[in-house]
Order: sequence, then structure tokens, then C-alpha cells
Amino acid sequence: MATVALKSLDKTEPQMNFGIPWAKLLPAFFILLGIFGAYRWYLHAYAFKVGTDYFEPVFQTYWMSLFWTQILVLGAVFVFGCYYLWKTREKDVLSISPQLELQRYILIFGFLSVVAMVIIMAISSFAESDAAWHQVTIRDTDFTPTHIILFYFCVPTMIVALAFALIWVHTRMPDFHNRLSIPMLIMFIAPVMIMPNVGFNEWGHTFFYAEELFAAPIHYGFVILLWGFFALGGFILQCLARIKILTTVENSL
Repeated sequence: MATVALKSLDKTEPQMNFGIPWAKLLPAFFILLGIFGAYRWYLHAYAFKVGTDYFEPVFQTYWMSLFWTQILVLGAVFVFGCYYLWKTREKDVLSISPQLELQRYILIFGFLSVVAMVIIMAISSFAESDAAWHQVTIRDTDFTPTHIILFYFCVPTMIVALAFALIWVHTRMPDFHNRLSIPMLIMFIAPVMIMPNVGFNEWGHTFFYAEELFAAPIHYGFVILLWGFFALGGFILQCLARIKILTTVENSL
């Protein structure tokens, strides 16, 4: 006998839409596309024009002002976002219907698809630009146009988004109530630890390793930390295991 039934078989339960939630996914995708597109335009327009010398006043105007603005904005979004998600959490998450829980899993997979496309945009637009930048310009300081966007916007944005995901999943999904998803924690730790690795990388390049060979040992930290995102497979398996239970029809025999 199956332990959990999908209650939608009960005719008294309201019917719910289990289709793709385009109304939530498309706005999120186009907003992120607009933000990353604007950053890409800004990089193309001002990187070589006013971004090659940290010590010029124009660099402070065009790039360090952007750095401080995005750090402050992301910090505020993180604090207020975490507070909002915690304040609006389910008071009795174990009482939500299986239909609503299943609908939320569909939403999770939808947003994973959006995030995958955003990561592709970030890597193709900014990681590759950073690689090209170090090949054609002289390394002067830790702050370059590509670093300000890649390491001080893209990575912190990823940290903020994963923090929101951790709180949302553990306060809205019954299967994660009173327990911690280790795969999700690993995914969160990966970009968090990239930030001190950025500091180590820049310190190394400044004092003892000037060459920008990507296969150099000084870059191994980025590779190992990015492997943390393989934990996404474990989280997906956790979700699928619960979905299997939610979609199992109770046998009354």
C-alpha cells in the first residue's frame, strides 16, 4: 500500500494547474536578461575607453562607483530578501496539500531552467571577457572592469540567489522541514568560497605568479569550487524522490 496519495483524485479537492508557470518564469528570465545585457553593453562601451588604469580619476567615476553601488544594492537585497522570506514562511508547512507541494516542485524545476540559461549568459559574456582581458592588458590591480562585473556582481548575485533558495525550500517544502539539504548547502558554499579564492588568486598574481595560464595551479581553486555545483544532481534526486511519492495513487486494497 502506498503511504501517500495524490489528493487530486478526491473530487472535493479544487483542481490545480500543473502546467509550466510561464507567468513567473518569463518575467524573471527577461529581467535577468536585461540586467546582464546592460552590463555587457557597459563593459563593451567603457572597458577599454576608461577602464585600463585603476589610478586614473575616470576609472573611479565609471568603474569603482559601479562597484560600490552594486555591493550596496546586493547587500540590501540580501538582508531584506532573507527577512521577507523568513517572515512570510509557512506557519505549518506540513499541512499544505500534495497538489500545492507538487506545483511548487514544478516551479523549482522551472527556475532551475532559468538559472541555467543565466549562468550560460554570465560565463559566455563575462568569464570569457575576463580571460581575454588578461591576455591583452597589463594586470595593474585587483579591480578591473571584468573583475568588477564577474567577481563582484555575478558571483555575489549567485550567493544571494542561493541564500534565497535555501530559505524558500526549507520553509515552503514539507520534505525539507526540520532537515538540511546537503546538496543545496554544497551549492551555496561553492560561490561563497570563490570570493576568498579570488583574493588568494589576486595576491598570487601580484607577488609571485604573473602569468595568466588558465591551467596554472593558482587557478585550481576556481575549478574545485565550481565542482560544488555538481551537487545540483543530488538536489534534483531529492526532489524526484518526493515527487514519486506525491504522484503515487493510494491502493485501498
